[in-house]
Amino acid sequence: MLLTLDLSDARPLHEQVAGAIRRAISDGSYGPGDRLPSARDLADALGINANTVLRALRELRDEGLLEFRRGRGVSVVGQADGRALLVQRAHELLTEARRYGYSRADLIKILEELQ
Repeated sequence: MLLTLDLSDARPLHEQVAGAIRRAISDGSYGPGDRLPSARDLADALGINANTVLRALRELRDEGLLEFRRGRGVSVVGQADGRALLVQRAHELLTEARRYGYSRADLIKILEELQ
């Protein structure tokens, strides 16, 4: 697995690691049943702390993409579907916006301003 991090990216490192692994799964580099390198090996290759990698792996496990098995390591169990993930996050964002009194139209306007 060839993962790279962009040190100029403002996102936290664990989010960058999770995104890189998501891309590797969605582009077919890893498929269901494939084992990932250990967190320590990934951390060494990326030059970051193993806890940062573990945080990313736990996030992907919570999304249903990875499975942790004692003695067997971390395996891919799902296929990354970028659109489904974006739809889920969009629903969460809309719910959060409504909590703060913003409408769907307000949120769309905010997103358009980001371009």
